[in-house]
Amino acid sequence: MLVGLWEETFVRTGAASRGPLRLSQPPVGHPLMLQEAHRVLSGNFEGETGTTEEVYEKEAQMLGDAATFPANHSSFYPESFILAGIPGMEEYHTWLAIPFCLMYLLALLGNLSLLLIIWAERSLHQPVYLLLAMLAVADLALSSSTVPKTLGVLLASSREISFAACLIQMFFTHVSFIAESSILLAMAFDRYVAICDPLRYTAILTPAAIAKIGLAALARSFCVMVPTLFLLGRLPYCGRRVMPHSYCEHMGIARMACADIALNIWYGFTTTLLSPVLDLVLIATSYSLILRAVFRLPSKEARLKAVGTCGSHLCVILLFYTPALFSFLAHRFGRGIPQRLLVLLANVYQILPPMLNPIIYAAKTRAIRERLLRAFRPAGNGRQVLIST
Repeated sequence: MLVGLWEETFVRTGAASRGPLRLSQPPVGHPLMLQEAHRVLSGNFEGETGTTEEVYEKEAQMLGDAATFPANHSSFYPESFILAGIPGMEEYHTWLAIPFCLMYLLALLGNLSLLLIIWAERSLHQPVYLLLAMLAVADLALSSSTVPKTLGVLLASSREISFAACLIQMFFTHVSFIAESSILLAMAFDRYVAICDPLRYTAILTPAAIAKIGLAALARSFCVMVPTLFLLGRLPYCGRRVMPHSYCEHMGIARMACADIALNIWYGFTTTLLSPVLDLVLIATSYSLILRAVFRLPSKEARLKAVGTCGSHLCVILLFYTPALFSFLAHRFGRGIPQRLLVLLANVYQILPPMLNPIIYAAKTRAIRERLLRAFRPAGNGRQVLIST
């Protein structure tokens, strides 16, 4: 009787167009459903057959798709989502949390140290270092918007996230990513002016111009991401709750909807082409002009010095764009790539660049390296431990 009523409701609401009916699943509120939901959240998959991914899909489907019409289905949005972490690697969640936590602590220490040094040393109040400080702020925002919640999910202490908090996390994660891409583009322009037009460097890249660049990067990020809030807000979610991810991102939320998400897909694809991909093309163009100018220099020593000034920036660019673009292309074209690999990669590019960027600049930038050594040098012979101002 209940199954028949559930099927009738399913058909009348038009949700049947989403796929074949699963009449073997009990309705929401049935004791069997509650039991299965408990097993999903506790990560207990014993007794199931098939691969880990298949078991996860089955469990998530019973809590998500079968929950399409709860007893009180008047609400357009779910109260909260359940972040499942990295599907297929549930038994390794605790072990994965350890390196993620260490990497996050290193990212915090490195970027905060970089900001402190640039702020304290007046000799570093130059365009290239001010842009580096902006990059450190973007790295802190990017990692802090996702990693703390990811650690809570991996440690099974905080898997639930409210719908509003999920949208906020998604918004600031993507805003930080686009802002960092914009700052990397500005740093490429800085290197271009320094090498190709050095006599006008101080006239072009004034402190006021750097401040405008920072504001433009922030405004661009907000303009790109604000429409996604409305695109996600217009979708019905029909009670689906289990999200196979460790944090909230645009397409992950959109796929939880029980409606057509073609507009979200195309908007995400277009903004990717017009923000990070366009930035990468302009960065490549900038460095091609830089290389052309470098090879025209008369001496080998001058050429090596010019290339050396760009080395750290090139390392950061490769570190930032390579995993991000691979993740983007894999989500859209890599049909055979396991879901656990995609989610793991998405977590890596949120934490790896923020951790390594300050290390790269400290290793390859003499001015920063010297001030770091001076800051942490033990006291002795009248030398100060604190950073001099």
